[in-house]
Amino acid sequence: MFSGKATKPTFKCYLPSAQTDVTKTIETPIKKLEPKLLPGEIVVNEANFVRKCISTESSQDDLWGKLICTNFKVSFIPQDAPLKQKSQLSHLLLGEHDIPLTCLDQVVTVNDTKGKKKVLGLNQKLKFNPTELILYCKDLRIVRFCFDEAGPESAKKVCLAIAHYSHPADLQLLFGFEYQGRRYHESKGERVNGSTPRGGLRTPIFDRPSDWDREIKRTGASEWRVCSINEGYAISASLPEHIVVPVSLADLDLKQYSSYFTDGRIPLWCWNHSNGSALVRTASLLDPSQQKKIDQRIFTAITKSHPQCSEVIKSDLDKCLPHIQDIQSAFVKIRQICVLDHFEESEERWLSTIENSRWLEYIRAFLKQSAEMVYLLDGKNASVILQEEEDRDLNCVVSSLVQLMLDPHYRSLIGFQSLVQKEWVMAGHRFLDRCNHLKKSDKEESPLFTLFLDCVWQMMNQYPAAFEFTEAYLTILSDSMWNPLFSTFLFTSPKQRTQFLNDFAKNKAIPQGEDQTAFFPPVWEWSQQFSIKDQTLFNNPMYVGKGAACVQNGEVKTFRRTKQKSYTVRGMLTLQRNGLKVEEDVFPRRGSLASELKPDFSPVKDESPSERFFRDWFSRPVDQQGLLIPLLMPSHVALWKLFFLRWVPEACIPKGGSITAYHKLSQLVDEIEILQNQLRQYKGPSPRSTPLPSPSGPPSDQRRMYFKASSPDDPSTPPDFLTSSFPFTPVGNLCRRSLHGTPISKFLNGARIWLSTETLANDTV
Repeated sequence: MFSGKATKPTFKCYLPSAQTDVTKTIETPIKKLEPKLLPGEIVVNEANFVRKCISTESSQDDLWGKLICTNFKVSFIPQDAPLKQKSQLSHLLLGEHDIPLTCLDQVVTVNDTKGKKKVLGLNQKLKFNPTELILYCKDLRIVRFCFDEAGPESAKKVCLAIAHYSHPADLQLLFGFEYQGRRYHESKGERVNGSTPRGGLRTPIFDRPSDWDREIKRTGASEWRVCSINEGYAISASLPEHIVVPVSLADLDLKQYSSYFTDGRIPLWCWNHSNGSALVRTASLLDPSQQKKIDQRIFTAITKSHPQCSEVIKSDLDKCLPHIQDIQSAFVKIRQICVLDHFEESEERWLSTIENSRWLEYIRAFLKQSAEMVYLLDGKNASVILQEEEDRDLNCVVSSLVQLMLDPHYRSLIGFQSLVQKEWVMAGHRFLDRCNHLKKSDKEESPLFTLFLDCVWQMMNQYPAAFEFTEAYLTILSDSMWNPLFSTFLFTSPKQRTQFLNDFAKNKAIPQGEDQTAFFPPVWEWSQQFSIKDQTLFNNPMYVGKGAACVQNGEVKTFRRTKQKSYTVRGMLTLQRNGLKVEEDVFPRRGSLASELKPDFSPVKDESPSERFFRDWFSRPVDQQGLLIPLLMPSHVALWKLFFLRWVPEACIPKGGSITAYHKLSQLVDEIEILQNQLRQYKGPSPRSTPLPSPSGPPSDQRRMYFKASSPDDPSTPPDFLTSSFPFTPVGNLCRRSLHGTPISKFLNGARIWLSTETLANDTV
């Protein structure tokens, strides 16, 4: 079939890239297939004449090319590269057919002739020659390669190389350390006086007192202060070096109290309400016999920080929410249903099967718990302490959701990123273990951050104008967990981050005192991953920002932040009020108007304060820049389709899905902004205004919307490349039947059956 003879394959490990160009040893009439390598990236093994499967029904659309394993990724280079699809996001550091090694969940080899299958791990042997390689990815992709024409030995060795390098023995072996070291020295010319100063509209990292000071000032927490008793991680390895504590607590007292808490995690301030109540998180006490004494001192200090000396209520999340392994189990089940199971065989019961996975139930549980805390902070004017045994998992989710519901700042792009940085990264969430980057312990793995992003999407789905960012942004942020080139999701704690990056700086001859974000940047540096054009996919055209104008009854009005009311479902809340344990039914009773979500919000007999709170909130128009509370009945909590179904060809709807509305709205907003610019130019500058841009408006690459305003001659229908998976594409992912998609009649039939048998029954419970 091919004219040349190949030399005997050898396993190439960490050789300079010039020595790994196997195309020099093969004389063939085909073009050379050269991989695009990043600084520090090297090829460790490869196989030629590999087929990437596009469809299981026919191989006519399959791609032939070279399969490569580097110290960073699995890369497939097609022999005849198809034209770049407009429907696909263009990543600056990853190609269309690239998969980071940290994104691999399972590496499965198959021999069809012998009927054998094996999941490859670290240092495992392969006793048969594989005819297929199936890669199960943590971003839910499934990619299949066939070795019909590849040599059996080269196929076996590239499979073993992928398995080996996807199980790094140590964190420092992740490619990000090599890449960022090279990138830092190659970009010296871009820095000012050898360093990169922080400035402009950038996401705060909360690794310095000034970031916390700004947050204290922004929230009006005048009775709280920045404390540096953990400098050098003297009292806790998992807390940041700088924390916020009540003004009335002295450093000496805090050091003494730290010995009573798990890992020294003393109560940590999160946020302040405008009414003076505070949101605080803490770990459990090591010695329960000291509970009353320590609680009394902490509660007294927090009470003093409140202008009205309001009460303090503690909520034990370990007793209210599912265990992290239950969350992992639910995620495995919903992934099985959405990605692995046959999509066609279970259409009629598909939605009820999703419900039985318990994933949506857990989403509701976290949203419900967060709404309960919102009621205490906003409705009862009480300060709240969130308690979890280690304060590094459940507390991250709930504290973030509470702030997202209460504070519109965190619903802006920069604000949301600062929330993740503050409540997850610097608060010590174990990303290394929960993401299982080193694949050492499945018992520690749990998708807490994915669950949080799903909760955020539920709120976005219900209040689409309240968030500056899009679901595409949330999905890309989730995918970034599996990219080892950035520091945000790599470490278990701030201390580990500091230690590894200090060692990294020494090994790479980086000047002492250099800002860590300069030589190992966080994921928030999106310009390193995406073009300016692609970053506009993050922008929500419906967003009602602070001070945005709207028209009501012919009058232009401005949105103002007002105190809003909240809603949640019935539940018993285990609390401690000023040190005393109590149980309080703070939410609507069964049959109440608030719990049944009836359109009639008339008063109820024996209405509790909480029910009145919810009724008042729902009786008013929603303020997009005020308090937001999600609807929590089963029919209101939906499957996040873009995240779970984007790679499933059978579920892809051409010119369908929410992207069609996004497309039209983006064009409309872009046209409005152009007209506004032209109107300002027509009226002329006011005496105090800044110089105006040109009448034609800003250049196309500087406009906020991904889809630009169309001309009158453009067709009104969505472009052909738009699908429900946009900006992703399911082409090339494992599928079990044709790509014609699911008939809409069957989908609606399944939805109707599920609604009649499942949702409506649950809504009455």
